[in-house]
Amino acid sequence: MSILFYHCPLSRSSRGALLAARAIGVNVTIEEVDLLAKEQLKPEFIKVNPQHTVPTLVDRDFVLCESWAIATYLVQAYGKDDNLYPKDPQKRAVVNQMLYFDCTTLTPRINQITHPILFSGQDEVYDEHKIPLEEALGFLDIFLDEKNFVTGKTLTIADCFLIASISTIAAIGWDITPYGNINSWFARCSLEIPGYHEVNQEGAEKYGKLIKSKLASGKL
Repeated sequence: MSILFYHCPLSRSSRGALLAARAIGVNVTIEEVDLLAKEQLKPEFIKVNPQHTVPTLVDRDFVLCESWAIATYLVQAYGKDDNLYPKDPQKRAVVNQMLYFDCTTLTPRINQITHPILFSGQDEVYDEHKIPLEEALGFLDIFLDEKNFVTGKTLTIADCFLIASISTIAAIGWDITPYGNINSWFARCSLEIPGYHEVNQEGAEKYGKLIKSKLASGKL
């Protein structure tokens, strides 16, 4: 029986979890949920996930929500080795740190920029919302200093989520060129994560076009 993955390409967290699945090498059957059409509010989906969020994973009779939890489940249940999510407590802790950085620091600061545009009719980005995101990007650039990937020499599931976030920032028109480490890492991830362009870049670009279409100037 296949693993069912409810997914919306516009969602960077959903793209991050799907990138992780591709990196792990686990096959999932994708069921697209159109968030803009409010398909997540259909009774049949709410029955699966009362939070009505994507991604949602159904593995036989096991249902799991929250993208970061989905990725850690898949890598532990189906990973061929522990490279993507090391078993060593300290190495795993660093991967978790970067997952939580994406979840609790970077994601809220991106949402502070994009959600008012998407959901509240705001047609410009306020300067006071730019500063926290620039700070988070600065943190990430420091974390990447002298590293190939966010936790060291090898790709982990943390890279899958952070590249989904950073590619989204770039797609909406944010200037990431000042962050040399981020730019080098971005290029590296786009080449090394299986299915990167299909799974992530196309969705990021669609999201970027959507945001720009709602801005008075057509750009940030």
